[in-house]
Amino acid sequence: VASKTFTTQETMTNAHQAREWFLASASEEHIAKHFVAVSTNAEAVSSFGIDTENMFEFWDWVGGRYSFWSAIGLSIVLAVGADRFIELLEGAHEMDNHFRDAPLEENMPVIMALLGVWYNNYFQAESNVILPYDHYLRSLPMYLEQADMESNGKSVDRDGQPVDYSTGPIIWGATGINGQHAFYQLIHQGTKLIPADFIVSLKPNAPLGQHHDILMANFLAQTEALMCGRTEEETRAVVDGQGLSEENAHINPKVFEGNHPSNALLIDELTPHALGMLVALYEHKIFVQGVIWNLNSYDQWGVELGKQLAKKILPELDGDSDTSAHDASTNGLINLYRKVRHSAG
Repeated sequence: VASKTFTTQETMTNAHQAREWFLASASEEHIAKHFVAVSTNAEAVSSFGIDTENMFEFWDWVGGRYSFWSAIGLSIVLAVGADRFIELLEGAHEMDNHFRDAPLEENMPVIMALLGVWYNNYFQAESNVILPYDHYLRSLPMYLEQADMESNGKSVDRDGQPVDYSTGPIIWGATGINGQHAFYQLIHQGTKLIPADFIVSLKPNAPLGQHHDILMANFLAQTEALMCGRTEEETRAVVDGQGLSEENAHINPKVFEGNHPSNALLIDELTPHALGMLVALYEHKIFVQGVIWNLNSYDQWGVELGKQLAKKILPELDGDSDTSAHDASTNGLINLYRKVRHSAG
């Protein structure tokens, strides 16, 4: 059971469900030998029935979104082994040293952070899309959504004052090949400026014929298309080559403006070491942007209000009479849910 405080509602709900399932065919005394915990709360772990000798501790100042380098990474160790996890840590350490020692003009986290601030604050770019051209990195955009938006999605600075400038961007994305067939249209020809991070490994993990060459060709084609676009003159030449008449050519929709910013992040080979470097790169970029925007990148008060309201609403869902304790919209939704739930038995 991995929970820093051992009170996280969703995690502990699942943990207690697993505990009940276990106790259906075992005794409470056996919990100590069949459950382990990753937490900072020894008292709550013991109350659950887990032997604190089987509790993997980490520091209470480690934020959840920055914690997989700690004992929270136990699941990684179980999945790929301790040696691979150490390689992950070594990759992160290498990026840590680069961030600490490299001059600013060669410092990758600093350069990426400054580019992000440049587009966010001077070109009103509201989002940053993450596009890994690797199926093994398919969850990276979701991981970075939390890392970035929970860190710098703030409107109050470190001094407690409201800011009068744009801060953290919306982070989103998908694997590049899937994105090409989904939302790249908007990036290329939409009305919003969307800086993009393209990520690819130069060596495939599973060599299969021309597969990786095709992947690289698409990767390079997209970065070139975003940068260079296609002028009206170039488009007319393409249309003429297709033998279409001027009337049927529809030139304008086929013109690409270009000048859309992107970073191309090239990994020699996707290994645990390289992944550690990549994640640490983004962590340091987020930190630098937080410093520039004068934000506390290590709190997340924006998630607390919802948690507090959920605790209030949960017992109300079992009531028999309509609630009026909230705003009209929330009251209506609660009452509808109760009506449907009760009618279903």
